[in-house]
Formats: sequence, C-alpha cells, structure tokens
Amino acid sequence: MRVLVLGGTGFVGRAIVERLLADGHEPVLFNRGHHREMFPSVEQLIGDRYAGDFAALSRGTWDSAVDVTSYLPRDVAQAMDAVGDRVGRYLFISSHVVIDGAGPGLREPVRDAAWPLTDETYGPSKVACEQDLVARLGPRATIVRPCKVAGPHDTQEGLTHWVRAAAKGGRIELAADPSQPVQLVDSRDLARLVITLLTADKSGAYLAAGQETDFTGLIRICAEAAGTAVEIVPSPGGKVPLMKPKELWDTLHRTPAPEMLPLTPLPATVRDVLAWDRLRP
Repeated sequence: MRVLVLGGTGFVGRAIVERLLADGHEPVLFNRGHHREMFPSVEQLIGDRYAGDFAALSRGTWDSAVDVTSYLPRDVAQAMDAVGDRVGRYLFISSHVVIDGAGPGLREPVRDAAWPLTDETYGPSKVACEQDLVARLGPRATIVRPCKVAGPHDTQEGLTHWVRAAAKGGRIELAADPSQPVQLVDSRDLARLVITLLTADKSGAYLAAGQETDFTGLIRICAEAAGTAVEIVPSPGGKVPLMKPKELWDTLHRTPAPEMLPLTPLPATVRDVLAWDRLRP
C-alpha cells in the first residue's frame, strides 16, 4: 500500500511509519519537515496543516491516509479537502475519551473548541471530528480510539516517568491512590492495528487498549524491569502522571478490538521503554 501519513515523526506517527516500512508498505509523510533525518528513505511532503498550507498535497494518489494530528473539526475538514478523492481509505486516530464514561455511547460533540484543548473539550472535539469524517466519507472512514499510549520514544509524562522513577530505586512518593486502575496501549500494538485495518479495508470504529494493572502493580513492574527495590509511600494532595479522579476510573477498563490481539505484555513494554530511555542523552 501507498499510505499518506499526516504527521509521522511524533510518537504515535513514528510507530505507525516504522510498522508500515517493516511490513513492506510505502509511507509518504506530510509534515513540517522538522525531522527529515528520522526516515531519510521515505518520501516527505512539506507543509503546515495548522497554518492551512496543504499545497504539497495538491498532487498524488494514495491507497489510504492515516491522520495522526487532527484535533479540531476544521483540521479534518481541511485535510479531506486537500486530498479530495485521491485517497482510498481515511483512518483517523481519535481517542477513547470520546466515549461517555464506561460507554458505549459517545459524548456530545463540540465544534467550536478553542486551542489549547482541555479535559472538557478534547474528547467532545474528537467526537465532532469523527462525525464529520463519517458524514463525508461514509464507508471509506475508519476510526481508531486509543487509550493512553506508551512505548519507546514517548517523551510525554506517562509511563516513561514511572520507568525512570523506579529505575532510581528507593522511596517513591505516590500522590495517586495505589489501587487506581491503569490501562495503557503499546504504541507498536496500536500501529499493528492501524495497518491491519488498512490492509483489510475495514471501516468502523475500533478501540485500541492494552492490559490493565493498578498503580502499585505498574510501579512494581517498572522496578522489576530495572532490577531495583522500591518503597511506595502515599503522598496525598499532589498530582502525578497517569493519575485520574475516581469518577473516571470506569474509563480505564476498555476492551481492545479483537483485531489487535495478541497484546504486548506490559512488562515487555516497560523493558523496552527502559532500554530506550537509557540510550537517551
């Protein structure tokens, strides 16, 4: 497949491009060109979608497109205008937070959210993106709704934070409830799901979720991977990465789409994140 990837050098996009290459497909990247060295052999079309610069997409055809970087309805609309009918399937990376609580219904869409998005507007804005995509493309639209994504090259304050903390060993102050559920999805499992859906030409919406644990279990897994001993000490009143208010705990038990099974075991994800982080400057 010849696959247009909007993004492609960030965390999730990078995993998708790496999987496309590994499976023998031909990715074409559309982004601002800040990291051309990441995939030097891949065709790269330079533009800035957030500035409305889609000129590089005025020519070319693609079997499918993967949109990693749309957050507002206008992002989706402008991208669809740019590629027109020169793309087959359009796969949109959404989020599991479009789901209202434990589900299965969706939250009410918001089409006029201002940037930067908040916890109150991020999910509803993604709902609007999904609806507009399906309304325009119908069966050519595919939606993937990931939980919190983790894996190598993740520079956000998520799993990487806890891998680093556990690698130091000793006392770990935990502001979150130790029994809080934690559910992550390995970026490589997400990428594999994306390519599976594209090759099978599947429409519809799919949840990308991983194995569950709790905060205590997560920290213990991180310590085991690093070969350290840790002491988890409750520290109420603060805020730490992956911490959620109790009223949102029911959103941390998502069922992964059958198409993404089998899942990468969480200890394997942790080990790979630790190995990657130790190689960083």
